Amino acid sequence: MNTEGDEIDRCLVMATQSGLPLVSRPYELLGEQLGISAEEVMLRLKRMLASGVIRRIGAVPNHYAIGYTANGMSVWDVPDDRVDELGGRIGALDFVTHCYHRPRQLPAWPYNLFAMAHGSTREEVLGKVAHIATLLGVDCRAYDVLFSTQILKKTGLRIGV
Repeated sequence: MNTEGDEIDRCLVMATQSGLPLVSRPYELLGEQLGISAEEVMLRLKRMLASGVIRRIGAVPNHYAIGYTANGMSVWDVPDDRVDELGGRIGALDFVTHCYHRPRQLPAWPYNLFAMAHGSTREEVLGKVAHIATLLGVDCRAYDVLFSTQILKKTGLRIGV
């Protein structure tokens, strides 16, 4: 097996980028489609995980379908020299699904740290944001929450053929 990636790896990524097949033995089905064994499918996926080519293999629930319809992107003004450390602490919270360092757009936009939280209600999300504010303490100079009002697109990155 080629350890640097090859056409089979590319086809495997393309075959799984929208999710694993919803069958009892998805790795066997993928192997049949690619002309390799289920074991080789799993070995290739493990290698791509270890090398960072893919970040994870896991379930991605549709949070809207399971009742998490209040989605708030919290935006934070924290010291630039601490943003990586603070972002790491916020990103480790189990209720934060995305956490980013982004440039400020002064004077209108002072925020440099973004963290997405989901909940069943806006009040629930605001409670989670209050927890983040407590965690940040004096490093939180200002914050706001931007709530989603409509889904315009919901997919991850997709590579083309």
